[in-house]
Amino acid sequence: MASAAEQLAANLNFGVLAKATDLKKRIWFTLGALIVYRLGTWIPLPGVDPHVLGDLFKQSGGGMLGMFDMLAGGALHRMTIFALNIMPYISASIILQLMTTVVPSLEAVKKEGEAGRKKINQYTRYLTVVIAIFQSYGIAVGLESMSGSRGAAVMIDNHLLFRFTAVVTLTGGTLFLMWLGEQITARGIGQGTSLIIMAGIVAELPVAIKNTLELGRTGALPVLVIIGILIMSVVVIGFIVFMERAQRRIIVQYPKRQVGNKMFGGESSHLPLKVNTSGVIPPIFASSILLMPVTIAQFAAQGGGSDWLTSFAAVMGRGQPLYITMYLALIVFFSFFYTAVVFNPVDTAENLKKYGGFIPGIRPGKNTADYLDYVLTRLTVVGAAYLSILSILPELLISKWSVPFYFGGTSLLIVVSVTMDTVAQVQSHLLAHQYEGLIKKSRLRGRR
Repeated sequence: MASAAEQLAANLNFGVLAKATDLKKRIWFTLGALIVYRLGTWIPLPGVDPHVLGDLFKQSGGGMLGMFDMLAGGALHRMTIFALNIMPYISASIILQLMTTVVPSLEAVKKEGEAGRKKINQYTRYLTVVIAIFQSYGIAVGLESMSGSRGAAVMIDNHLLFRFTAVVTLTGGTLFLMWLGEQITARGIGQGTSLIIMAGIVAELPVAIKNTLELGRTGALPVLVIIGILIMSVVVIGFIVFMERAQRRIIVQYPKRQVGNKMFGGESSHLPLKVNTSGVIPPIFASSILLMPVTIAQFAAQGGGSDWLTSFAAVMGRGQPLYITMYLALIVFFSFFYTAVVFNPVDTAENLKKYGGFIPGIRPGKNTADYLDYVLTRLTVVGAAYLSILSILPELLISKWSVPFYFGGTSLLIVVSVTMDTVAQVQSHLLAHQYEGLIKKSRLRGRR
C-alpha cells in the first residue's frame, strides 16, 4: 500500500489537477479569501491621519511594532480595519487550551468528541470578542495621546466617537478574519488562520527586499552583509525543511494470529514521532501574548503616557534581555504544552495494546506509555531548541544591522511550514481523486 501511494504521488501532474474539480474549487476559494483579506489591510480606520501615523511608525517601527506589523501583514502601520489581525483569536485559543488542562469541567467538555469541540470553539469565539474589545480600546486610547514630529495629532475625530468607532471597527475586523479563517479551513485548502498570517508576511516581503536594497544603495548596509543575509535565508529555509521533516520512527510489532485456516499479522510497522511536533504554533503563541501589551505600551509611551508605561516599553523593546528571555521561555513552554495536547502517550499505548501491537523490548501498557513519553520529551527538547534559535535570529539581525523582520527565522518558519502543510493537503486530495478513479474503473470492469 505504501509503495502504491508513493507511485501515485510520483505520477501527480497538471492533468490530474485539471480533472480534480473539487480540489480546484477549494484552491480558488482559498485564493479568493486571501485576496479579500489583503484588500481589507488597505481600508483605513476612520478618524486616523495616516501620514502622521506613518511618520511615528518610521521612528519606532523596527522594534516590537515592526514585528507585530509583520504578523499583521502591514495592517498596523497603515492602521486599517485589520490592524489587530487574527491575534486575539490566537490568544483566546491559547487561554482555552490552557484552561482545558486545569478546569475539570472544560476538560470533560473537551472529551465529549465532536459536540465538545464545537462548544470549545464557541467559547473561544466569545473570548475572542472580549480580548479584541480590550485591545482595540487600548490602541484607541494610545492613538489619542500620540502626535507627530510637527505636533499634528494622529486622531482627527472627537475622543469618545473615535474610541467607539475604533473598538467596533477593529473588533469587527478581527471577527471577520476569524470567520474567514474557519471558512478557508472548511471549504478551502490548508489551515485558515496560518494561511492568513502567511499571506500577510509574503505580501509584505517585496517591500522588505526593496527597503534592504535601498539601505545597501545608500551605504547604510554593506553589500557583503546583504549577500550574507540572502545566503543565510536560503540556508535557514533548508534547515527548516530538514527539521520539519525529521522524525523518530519507533518500531511497532504486531503478533501473528490465526483466523480459520489463514494466518494474519506478524508484520512490523513504525510509529513516527516528529522532532518538532508543535510546528509553528509556539512562536505564534508567544508573539501573540507579548506583542499586544508591548504595542499598546509603546503607543502610550510615544504619546507621553505615564512613567511606568514608558519604562515597560523600554525594558521590553527590541533586543532587550527581558523581552528575549520571556520570548524564549514562552516558546519552550508552548513547545512542551502543545506537544502534550497533540500527542498523548497513555492513549497511544492503550490503542497499541488494544490492537495487539507492541514495541520490541518494551512491555505493553504503562511501560510503553513511559517509553513514549521519554522519547517524546527528548524530541521536544530538540524541537524547542530549534524554534528558539530561529526565533532569536531576527533579534540578532535587527540589533546588529536593522534588517527587516521578514528575513528572520520566525517569518521564514511560518512561510515554509504553512507552505509544506498546504502542499501536503493538495497531494492528499490528488491521491484521493486518483484512488476514486481507480475504484470507478474497477467497478466498471467488474460489471462487464
